[in-house]
Amino acid sequence: MVWKSKQIIDKYVLSTVIISLAVAVLIHFPESVSLFDRFESHTLFPGMRFADVANEIVFTFLSLLLLFMVNTWLFHFNRTSIRISWQKIVSSFILTWILSSLLGKGFVFLHKTFDIPAIDAMVHHYLHPLRDFIVACLVTTCCYIIYLVRRQQQVIVENEQLHAESIRNQYEALKNQLNPHMLFNSLNTLRSLVREDQERAQEYIQELSRVLRYTLQGNESQCVTLREEMDFVSAYIFLLKMRYEDNLMFDIDIDHSYENYYLPPMAIQVLIENAVKHNEISSRHPLTIRISTGNKDEIIISNPIQPKMTASSGTGIGLANLAKRYQLLFRQEISISDNKNFTVRIPLTNERP
Repeated sequence: MVWKSKQIIDKYVLSTVIISLAVAVLIHFPESVSLFDRFESHTLFPGMRFADVANEIVFTFLSLLLLFMVNTWLFHFNRTSIRISWQKIVSSFILTWILSSLLGKGFVFLHKTFDIPAIDAMVHHYLHPLRDFIVACLVTTCCYIIYLVRRQQQVIVENEQLHAESIRNQYEALKNQLNPHMLFNSLNTLRSLVREDQERAQEYIQELSRVLRYTLQGNESQCVTLREEMDFVSAYIFLLKMRYEDNLMFDIDIDHSYENYYLPPMAIQVLIENAVKHNEISSRHPLTIRISTGNKDEIIISNPIQPKMTASSGTGIGLANLAKRYQLLFRQEISISDNKNFTVRIPLTNERP
């Protein structure tokens, strides 16, 4: 935070230096041009030398820096947290005009007293009040414009921070929906196994603890590698096959080059669970779920559509949750098609979000 504040201050100082130098050169542009025009140098600015013009530019540059410093110190144009009212702008203009005039008179005094090089031409002295007015306008206007630009940038940064925080909160809320949802389905399966085979139920509990441990760890991160997700999926498949046995089969074809690609935790598990919940799985209609990697940095989960005789009840959390998480985290959409097979394509990325 301190480094960021120092960086902002450095940009403000650099802006005032660049503006001061540009104005100092431009405001003495007529004299600079006259140096290279012999006729003009004898009529408008008689006896003017290069040292005179250079000294005037240096003095104007230093005066502008001083005026910027005074305005910054008194009116805090460099602090976006302070509101700059029109009264402050008017006060800044009047004060800058007075100070510019006093500095000009001081430079003339030094020129006459210590013979400091300066332009003595009458037309130059007549232009001094106009230049003081122009300097006051430029300094006040530039200070206010810099203030507005930096204030707008701060608003944009704050909005981005709020947006990022909102996305993170939404994502955390979506992830937190998965644990109770999956636990509810797993406990239903466990209840059935306890009635049928207590030994298998004990084995199921051991594997379930591994699965739940992953879901808790997954809640601490926004994404996992495909290798980590597939290790978890293997344990989850073991739980499913304990219940459905040979009636549920899996065809897994994962290209090892994608193992370090990223996806949201439990993304594949959600789609497997979705397939099991909405399709008939029996000896008459066994279900095969295929998990494979495509050619476009994606993983494909598909299964034949085998509607249950009775409609399965569900909250609709799984697939909708996954789609929202992908949109929030990766700014990508999952692809769903349901012709003969129900197929979901989920993107993989080789860069951690």
